[in-house]
Amino acid sequence: MVEVLAVASGKGGTGKTTATLALGMGLAEEYDVTVVDTDTGMANLLFHAGLADVPVTLQDLLVGEGDHPVSEAVYHRFGMDIVPCGTSLEAFRDADPSRLQDVIATLAERTDVLLLDSPATLGSRDAVLPIVIADRIVLVVQPTIPAITDGLKVQEYATAYGTDVAGLVFNKVHDPEEVSHITDRAGEYVSGPVLGAVPMDEAAREARKAGTPLLAHAPDSPAGSAFASIASALDIEAADPDRVADRFRNAVIPDAP
Repeated sequence: MVEVLAVASGKGGTGKTTATLALGMGLAEEYDVTVVDTDTGMANLLFHAGLADVPVTLQDLLVGEGDHPVSEAVYHRFGMDIVPCGTSLEAFRDADPSRLQDVIATLAERTDVLLLDSPATLGSRDAVLPIVIADRIVLVVQPTIPAITDGLKVQEYATAYGTDVAGLVFNKVHDPEEVSHITDRAGEYVSGPVLGAVPMDEAAREARKAGTPLLAHAPDSPAGSAFASIASALDIEAADPDRVADRFRNAVIPDAP
């Protein structure tokens, strides 16, 4: 069994990477989870997970002549497998984004849940790839009209290519009452359910500074507890891993909108 979920937002600064790792740790209570940083242009998951100094990353799998097997870029941390992406500009220029399909296909054969930390915007062909090949997307937005609008653009693009919406997460919430009002309106436009709201929490910033996922750094913090509840609310829709892997390898990736 496997399901591939792309965690997306439509803009930067929403806390998408924090959310990806938190959901990964929450789901790892029940499933084998693999988290992949597919933001090859602006990777930062490695800093959130204390993996800044690892020898092999996703970038190394996308350049050269296939010198590294996928397994060399997989690191077991915090109860899950993590595939970080490097930050070398030279490697980014030399990377072949089409190889990401084979990497994801290989990973899908050996895990229950594959979480893709997607690029913030849909500005290039490699940026839309995680959205298109995922089974479903989890939208992470702040409770403002501009942020929700950007998230809805991602939803529109995803659903146009057959990717469903697992749900919406409101992150960095200052005023719970404001979220309650916006939730009612968002429900009219978002294809999936509102999974929950995560309060603005200093613990999240401290976790980033410590290079540790929030649920490892401060699991009982308000934000940590909220993410744990959201993870438990996600219903995983498993599929045959061989069929999923074959679909990834043969997917036709469109150009960016």
